[in-house]
Amino acid sequence: MLIILMGIIILKLLTRGLPTLELLESYEQKLSTKLYSQDNRLLKELYFVKRTFTPLDSVPPNMIHAVLATEDREFFDHWGFNSKRFLKAMMVDLIALRYKQGASTLSQQLARGLFLTQEKKLIRKMKELLLSIQIEYTYTKEEILEMYMNHMYFGHGAYGVQAAAQKYFGKNVLDLRVEECALLTALLQRPNYYTPYRNPKATLDRRNVVLHNMLVCDYLSREEYESARQTPIKIKEYDEREEFGIAPYFTETIRQYLQEKHGLKVYTDGLSVYTTLDSRIQACAEAAIKAHLNQSQEKFNKTMRIRDRFLEFLDPDYVRRRGIQNIRNDEAFVDSVIDANSPVQVALVALDPKTGYILAMVGGRDFEESKFNRVLQTRRQPGSAFKPIAYAAAVDNGYSPSTELLNQPVVSYMVDGTPWKPENYDHSEGGPTTLREGLRKSLNLIAVRLIQELVPPARVVEFANNLGIESPLDAVDALALGSCGVKPIELTSAFGVFANKGISAKPMDIIRVEDKYGNILEENHPQIKEALREEVAYIMTNMLQTVIDHGTGAGARYKYNFMRPAAGKTGTTNDYTDAWFVGYTPEIVAGVWVGLDDPKFSLGRGQEGARVALPIWAPFMKMAHDTLLATTQDTDRWGFRNGFRRPANVIECDICTDTKKLATEFCPHIVKEIFLRSAAPTSYCEIHQSNQKASSSRRHY
Repeated sequence: MLIILMGIIILKLLTRGLPTLELLESYEQKLSTKLYSQDNRLLKELYFVKRTFTPLDSVPPNMIHAVLATEDREFFDHWGFNSKRFLKAMMVDLIALRYKQGASTLSQQLARGLFLTQEKKLIRKMKELLLSIQIEYTYTKEEILEMYMNHMYFGHGAYGVQAAAQKYFGKNVLDLRVEECALLTALLQRPNYYTPYRNPKATLDRRNVVLHNMLVCDYLSREEYESARQTPIKIKEYDEREEFGIAPYFTETIRQYLQEKHGLKVYTDGLSVYTTLDSRIQACAEAAIKAHLNQSQEKFNKTMRIRDRFLEFLDPDYVRRRGIQNIRNDEAFVDSVIDANSPVQVALVALDPKTGYILAMVGGRDFEESKFNRVLQTRRQPGSAFKPIAYAAAVDNGYSPSTELLNQPVVSYMVDGTPWKPENYDHSEGGPTTLREGLRKSLNLIAVRLIQELVPPARVVEFANNLGIESPLDAVDALALGSCGVKPIELTSAFGVFANKGISAKPMDIIRVEDKYGNILEENHPQIKEALREEVAYIMTNMLQTVIDHGTGAGARYKYNFMRPAAGKTGTTNDYTDAWFVGYTPEIVAGVWVGLDDPKFSLGRGQEGARVALPIWAPFMKMAHDTLLATTQDTDRWGFRNGFRRPANVIECDICTDTKKLATEFCPHIVKEIFLRSAAPTSYCEIHQSNQKASSSRRHY
């Protein structure tokens, strides 16, 4: 009686917490959350387990035979527990004094895979045995085999034979050949080890073991066995998009947000998330980066080789043994060392300036290699790409593009009293220079004088904050040259204010979230506000158009053939550490940053924004606009009309280049310039006059 009582107590303890068997049939209860682009492409699915239910009669006989021959030859003869195999395995384990051989039936494997852990402990094994007996008592052999085929893990995120067939062969399970069935069966034992993508030799050997088992069990003839055994492994090429989806940096940001808000239910409740991303524009972004980034890496590697900086990544003992010169001569090895330790990184983000919709996002060169999202998570000095914000503050204070400052050396003092003597990029100097010309040529001396003489640093900080830059900015003269780090998405959004007639649209990534029944759980609308006057936004756009048409960004026109009305600005920081280009059309504003994660490394002499970031930005913008124009029928959605429209309160005048006053017909050099109506010049050039009285009419257009 005591033994029986102890047995009942032990049985109760073991069965405590075991799941109900109804869970075995709940294939569809745990539904994946789907993320969609605004052009109705599936970007990614979020799930704990992704499987497609496949009836047993849709599984080919060879697949069933391979599993039975390898995993459980007496499946139809036992009741969930094979005593002969169990005793044999126990003897082997006792002799080896460790868990060396398993004896699990298909029912035990199913129980362990569904509800228990993989730890090798006696208690777990006893629970597994009890649960497998329950399974055998409740379901027929065919039902158990069907559940096994649909629940087991085959590696690389594939659960069930149908998902595995699609993953490795790109076909339905019913179309699998005998050697393919054997390969999938081979994966069941150790799916993280027997993978044809990482360990093809081990996987091939294991597949051939499965084929031999099928021969022994008379599922294959000798001829069929030899033919299948000689067939090499042929699998579908690995595609990281299957694992990471489209726009992985973007979808990972959404995943983190959804998990924080909805918890782990986001992986089981079958939500539908409609995002702002446009998969067509995302494809253009990835193509532009792929076409150019390797060139930047090659130039960086050359710089590292010339300076022997790659030695920082090598073990000193290895360097001494092999010799520095021998290592230098092995360029392929040196390049591989540099690529692994200091890959040139990139951040690209494209927004709809009217709504703030994130249309495309690339947060690094390789998501599998680095999940760090440089669009959202890094702050880098923008260099000259920050200048338009200081210039906009000046225009907002009543200064015009024709306002002149002296292009001469200037001395400023840092907070600690250290003198600071900025120079132009090309070390040039000159006389009085207009703001338009200073921005076109990206003259540092003009930018610093602007912040010293026209608009104080504190006002520029306030102005930047109003445009959407939330990163901390120091109110110092060096701010004019982009001395304070900002996030790429912040700077890009700030340029979007110029594109959107002074209206700021906060970047957003989710339009709405629906549950599995179609009920709306969350709905977002563009958050917009007036950040600066429309007239100021237009004048800044007009000045930044000069940058692209005739200034540091002119390569977009003559080299990359991007001819749409556009405005933008290059940016380069000290020692060529960071390279930027931020620019826009009325439809898209995009920012590109290129650099190294570790700011102690320089991209290399001459690797400024126009040579590193612009070659990504311009092809991207051209492809994006051409793609949208060719694929969308909603012309009102994307516009593509007449470029940037001038507000009524901005006027254009003929100006004498010498006096910056209204030109007379006798002025030898005349340019057209735009002004706020209230700040337009009212007097005529007094230098270039005829003997006759000049016309009193003002030449405004």
